[in-house]
Amino acid sequence: MRRRRTRSLIAVFAALLAVTASACGGGPSAGDDKVIKIGAWLPLTGAQATFGVPERAGAEAYFKLVNARGGINGRKIDWIVKDHAADPQQTVQIARRLVDQDGVVAIVAANGTSQSQATFPFVLEQSKVPILNTLGGDASWYEPAREGLFGLQTLYEDQAAALGDWVARDGAKKVLVVHSDPAAFVNVAEQIAPAAHNTDASVQVKQLKVKLATTDYSPVISKVKGQKPDAVVLILQASEAASYLKEAKLQGLKTPSYGYAPVAAQSTLTLAGKGAEGLKSVQLVKSPNDDDDPAIKEFRTAMAKYAPKQPADFITLWGWEAAKAFVEIAKTIDGPVTSESLTRAYQKARDVDTGVGPVLSFGAGRHLGTRDVQKVVVRNGQWESLGDFFTPPVRD
Repeated sequence: MRRRRTRSLIAVFAALLAVTASACGGGPSAGDDKVIKIGAWLPLTGAQATFGVPERAGAEAYFKLVNARGGINGRKIDWIVKDHAADPQQTVQIARRLVDQDGVVAIVAANGTSQSQATFPFVLEQSKVPILNTLGGDASWYEPAREGLFGLQTLYEDQAAALGDWVARDGAKKVLVVHSDPAAFVNVAEQIAPAAHNTDASVQVKQLKVKLATTDYSPVISKVKGQKPDAVVLILQASEAASYLKEAKLQGLKTPSYGYAPVAAQSTLTLAGKGAEGLKSVQLVKSPNDDDDPAIKEFRTAMAKYAPKQPADFITLWGWEAAKAFVEIAKTIDGPVTSESLTRAYQKARDVDTGVGPVLSFGAGRHLGTRDVQKVVVRNGQWESLGDFFTPPVRD
């Protein structure tokens, strides 16, 4: 009798445990009937916080808007964000907490190339949790496609190709690329020359390497003036690009300047002041200030409501776009939203139009949603769009 009673109690306990596990979601792949739990890591402190803080504000504003409207097919979004302070090792620990403790089904709208890459062995390979709409990255992430990794940010290499083509078409014959010294910046800077030469073989392209986090650009401007370029391309952090532009203004250097997407930020305008006037750049999203598209108007309205202290600029729009693309794709899932169902949904996602950036299309072998960028220029202290999105020249 005692053995039968013990077996009965074990059976009841096992059944209760199974029910409890089911109710809790059963781990990162199981999903939830009422909540979709996703996570992200962003640089919210340190030098890179100028990107992480506004990106978080933009994505949060969209997720709050969606939740206020009832969520994704009736499921509310729980977006758990943690600060990695631009530290790859710290990001790995964050990834373990998000997956093992918080039970997220995906990483959405994270930021950081080296930081995110450090998590791939655990998140993508071991845990099979997808990383979606991540900001940052390089060609090796998507060529070939990596299982569970999907991006919507045009690669820096392609942005550089667009800039090389642009300066050549503008008639520059002597181009100087001013770039920071870390390998990631060097790699981007090296893409300028091939694109310029493909457009005009007579263009001469030289590089000027600057130590990362340089604050005194007076000697840099002196070197630029000595080389007498027709155009300067800035592959720098936004704050350093602003220092370059401000010093160029002080020293009377009037050489046209071009920058890649990280340069096209509100912080560049704030720090450089009048020195930023005329600066040309490529961007990943529409101009949040001068575009009258209904999707941009919705963005500005939501930012005023949900993040009134954060300027509605390009960087907040990056976060908004990443969040909106995730929601649009997740809405196509019929049934539980899990790591597996999200991966399948992205593989099938075609012509996803967020209204604020290029139309995105993914596939089983295509995990980067777009290569397109848009030209922008600073006029009267504001960024303005120059035409529509376009596809940069194919890189060599």
